This record gives sequence, structure tokens and C-alpha cells, in this order.
Amino acid sequence: MTEQLPTATQPPEGLDDVAATLVSQLPETRAWLEDLVTIRSISALPDHDEDVRACAERTAQRCREAGLEDVELLELDGAHPYVTGAWLHAGDDAPTVLLYAHHDVQPVGTPDRWHSEPFTPTERDGRLYARGSADDKAGILAHLAAIRSWLTARGTLPVNVKVIIEGEEELGSPHLATFLERYGQRLRADVIVLTDLGNHKIGWPSLTTTLRGMAEATVTVRSLEQPVHSGMWGGAVPDAFTGAIRLLASLHDERGEIAVPGFAEGVRELTPEERTRFEALHEDPDELREEVRMLDGVGFVGDPDRTLFERLWARPTITPTGMDVPSVANASNTLLSRVDVKLSCRLAPGQDPDRAMAALRDHLMEHAPWGLRVEVILGERNAAWTMEPGGPAWDAAVAAMTAAYGREPAVLGCGGSIPFVEPFSEAFDGAPCLLVGIEDPASNAHGEDESLHLEDFVKACLGEAFLLGELAARGR
Repeated sequence: MTEQLPTATQPPEGLDDVAATLVSQLPETRAWLEDLVTIRSISALPDHDEDVRACAERTAQRCREAGLEDVELLELDGAHPYVTGAWLHAGDDAPTVLLYAHHDVQPVGTPDRWHSEPFTPTERDGRLYARGSADDKAGILAHLAAIRSWLTARGTLPVNVKVIIEGEEELGSPHLATFLERYGQRLRADVIVLTDLGNHKIGWPSLTTTLRGMAEATVTVRSLEQPVHSGMWGGAVPDAFTGAIRLLASLHDERGEIAVPGFAEGVRELTPEERTRFEALHEDPDELREEVRMLDGVGFVGDPDRTLFERLWARPTITPTGMDVPSVANASNTLLSRVDVKLSCRLAPGQDPDRAMAALRDHLMEHAPWGLRVEVILGERNAAWTMEPGGPAWDAAVAAMTAAYGREPAVLGCGGSIPFVEPFSEAFDGAPCLLVGIEDPASNAHGEDESLHLEDFVKACLGEAFLLGELAARGR
């Protein structure tokens, strides 16, 4: 990671000292990041609850070392800890900015498909490989690098700052409503900055204006009281595995479009302005294929009359993400009596999460083959979020990112979900949300070999430092 300003970076007038300080602190910033990613803060696995807490405690330590005050862990029954801190000495006339990131990470998936140990940070070809390197521990360090650079260079921040680092974002933020009810007032802010999104490409920063919503369901298919011999009973007795496969196949048509009646009710079409913004990104199917490493001959799914960006950012999905069945190595010649399936759904703007998931549940119950018993348990869910670009906070972000990267940010949608965004914005009387990129298409967040582009990370840190100055210049 460079310890000089990137070639494209041109600090805003008067911020050379802040930029130089941030760059001089990069070795320690990277050391803090590498330290965080060694902690296995996998919020979805109860065996790692103590690791998630350890990561929260280490994050709190780094917040104090960066210069934040009143740093503490906020606790809720049954929830992983949140980390908060603040610096509130810029005065009543200065805006208050809430900086968000999360310290929990996804499970590693298939460890033997990683090219280095998932929790041992490893640099290859200018990228740092580790689970959480991009999603979202780099987001934490971008916040802290910006704060620390200002406090070191000037002894002050140009705006009032509050920080919230969540510990269960990768679970869908199941305790968010309770957290907001209990602690929302102490986190009130004029602007919210979330550093947990992607950039359009390496070297091309982005601001995100749409997020799909998210919902989960667990489906249990039963056929027998116990597994039985497949040779003795196969051909007449149904098995839960085949039944589950047939049931899952009913969720989509031959194009991969959702075939569940009522699930997509309410999905709104793109506005002309959104279509113009998507077209400005010059979609390249071959490039997208390369970014996700699609195998030769594999085609895209969904409505071919819609662009790929529209399918990725503004259309709903239903995806099986896990199934409890014996592995091939442990398989026996039996008809399975029970299969459990995890479904992950992404919800498009306009969809009502409760209505969509009720339609999915009804479809699954009604399409059980051969009279198999089907149980559907609906999990956490949140609606999609959208905003229109514009306003003083948006202009500040465009100016800051252009200074850091040397080009104006792209305006993107995102197929992923951040449940934190909409409820906090609404609670703060519609405070603008700036969704800033820290990843790039090759980061492979949630997948094997997750990685962070180190030079873009430097630009992201600089961009956030510049953003604090730009927000101050525009006032509350």
C-alpha cells in the first residue's frame, strides 16, 4: 500500500496537511485492518459469539486510539454488540455526521477453495486477501483513518462526528428496531455516511442510490419418519430430497424469472432518470461475466428484455443458499426423510416484504409434490431503499470523491441490502444517506478469496477525510 498520495489525488484547497497526515499514518492504518481481519467475527455461527465480542472490543480500542471519545459497547439482549463513539466539539453550527460500518463477517464458505487462509491477511498483486478485508472492516478503518488524520493534523474535526459499528449486519440486523428505539436519539445526525458498498470499477468511485431489500426463509420438507433403504423402497416411496428439488424448481421459469404468483407484486419500474443513469455506466456483459468468473457457456438468467444492471439492482430474487443433506462422502443408500433449505430473497423497490414472503410461503405449501409435509419459517426482512441524487450532502460527496480518485463518482444501484439505512434516515427526519464504496467488482465479498484493492482503499480513506471538510464548508 502506497505511502504517497495516489497520482490521481488532488486534495481540496487547504487540505494538503490532512492528506499528508493520512498518508503518513497508512502503515498503522493497515496494521489495524490486518489485526481486525484475524478475528473470526462470524455473526451467523454461535460458536463464534466470543469472537464477535472480541472484534467489538478491538474495534472500540481502535476508535479510542483514533481520537474518538465516549467509546463504548452498546448491548441488547440476544444481540451482538454495537460499538459507538463520538467527537462533538465542532460547535452547534457545524453539521453532525454519523459514520456507519459493521464489524461482523460472513462464514468462509468452502475453506479449501481459498488460495490463502481466510483469517490470515495475505497480499497478492496489490490486493489484501482475507474474510472481512473489504466487507466491512476496511469500512471501519476508512472512518478511523479520516478522523485520525484531522485530529493529528489540526487537533480538531471540521464537523461533529458520531460513529456506529454494528455487529450483526450480516444477519440482517435482527435487533435494529430495538436498538433504534433505545439508542436512536443519542445517534441523531444531519448526514449519514455508510462505507459498506462497492465502486463501479477499480479507480472509479461510486455513490449508491438504491438497495434491494432482503428476506429469508427456512423450508423443511418431510416424507418419512426415518430414512429407509433406497433399494428396498425406491420407486414407490417418495423421498424428501427429490421432493425438495422439485419444490425449488417450481420457484423459477425456464429463463430464471421468479414464477411465484404475487411475490413480485408492487415492484416498480425504473424511472426515466434511473434508466439514464444506468445507461451511463455502459454495461458490458463480457466484463460482468469475467468479474464473477462465469464458466464458458453459462448464460445469464432473468428477463432478457431488461438490462443486466436492472436485473441486478431493481428486480427481486429467490435463491437457495443452503441445504441440510448428507455430503457425497457421507451418503448412504437411503431415501432421505427430511431436508432443510435456506432461501435468501432480495426485494426490489416497491415490494412489500410481508406480502412477498406470504406469497412465497403459500406457493411452497401449495406445490409440495406427492403430499409431502412442508413447513416454512419466515425470518428477518426489510424493504428496499432508494434516493434521488442531489442536495448539499450529495454535492459534498461528489467533490470529495472526485478529489480523492481524480474522477467523478458513478451513480449505482446495489443488489445487496443494508437494513440500517432506511430506519435511521427516517428516524433522523429524512437525513441524507451517502452510501460510499470500499469494494470493487473483484472483491468477491461473501465469497472465497475476498479481497481489498489496497490503492483504492487509500483513496477511500482520503475521500472520507475530504468529505468531512466538504460537509463543513456547506454547513448544516
